[in-house]
Amino acid sequence: MNFPRPLVPATLVQRYKRFLFDAILADGTAITGSCPNTGSMRGLTTPGSPIWLSEHDSPTRKYRHMLEIVEADGTLVGINTGLPNRIAEEAIVAGQVGNLHTYGALRREQRYGRNSRIDILLSDPEKGLAYVEVKNVHFSRLNGLAEFPDSPTQRGAKHLEELGDMAYAGHRAIMLYLVQRDDCSRFRICRDLDPAYARAFERASARGVEAYAVKCTVSPAQIVPAGPMTVDEPVPAVL
Repeated sequence: MNFPRPLVPATLVQRYKRFLFDAILADGTAITGSCPNTGSMRGLTTPGSPIWLSEHDSPTRKYRHMLEIVEADGTLVGINTGLPNRIAEEAIVAGQVGNLHTYGALRREQRYGRNSRIDILLSDPEKGLAYVEVKNVHFSRLNGLAEFPDSPTQRGAKHLEELGDMAYAGHRAIMLYLVQRDDCSRFRICRDLDPAYARAFERASARGVEAYAVKCTVSPAQIVPAGPMTVDEPVPAVL
């Protein structure tokens, strides 16, 4: 996924109210911008961190700048939660998510489950349906290890339950963790920060839900899928 134009470098002053940030541009101008990530962004909000911003000229936008990338531990990390589905599609087409690239058709945002929408629905006359839920990952506290979630997520647990229902009904159900950083080679569920999500993951896995993780190469010009990662989670027998 290429950015429409190169991002603007800046220095983070603070991120607050979950959807706003203050920063200093390279020329010394102080600005306030929007943050397209309402999560905790644990480890990515340190004042003084180098950041990169997209610029938007629309007169309907309140803020001209939007936060896209944060540098943490010497690594560029994509934080925009509106991008993972697009990047995930690129990873699927590139053959980086098992054999999902062999499905004939791909549809986005299809209704399913209990008043939900699946991020990607794959279909094929021979293989049937494959439901793919995409989760954005940027949390890392141990060298080489990405973790999800970085804070409690009831919505994430609900998605696992609904994927489990699809697997139980005879379809393929896939949880794809899209890691917007390239300094990790392994992925695991963050049990200590959200035990309920970890239990939901275990239940879903036991019902046949598959888990994949893909890391990304991040730069101010583009964020592209860079290949599969090892998922450090036991695979239980299917119920």
